[in-house]
Amino acid sequence: MMALGIAGILLYLLTGWFYLASGLTVPQPWYLLLVGAWLAGWWAVVQVWRERRELTPLVAVAAAVLWLVVVQGGGWLFDWTA
Repeated sequence: MMALGIAGILLYLLTGWFYLASGLTVPQPWYLLLVGAWLAGWWAVVQVWRERRELTPLVAVAAAVLWLVVVQGGGWLFDWTA
């Protein structure tokens, strides 16, 4: 279970790269909301790590889905381009 928890943390840190790189296409107010959501997710990862380590990969998956929905949805609805 420890290995699964560590894998979840590493996956969550990997999603951080996508969140930070999205500043190239996402307008600043939305970008700040995304970064805030990622930081809140980091808090969630720590809480899940303390309680049930095997569920930390689910937080990383949720972060990836949120990023995809916001960036793709903003691109479709608001025509965000680089």
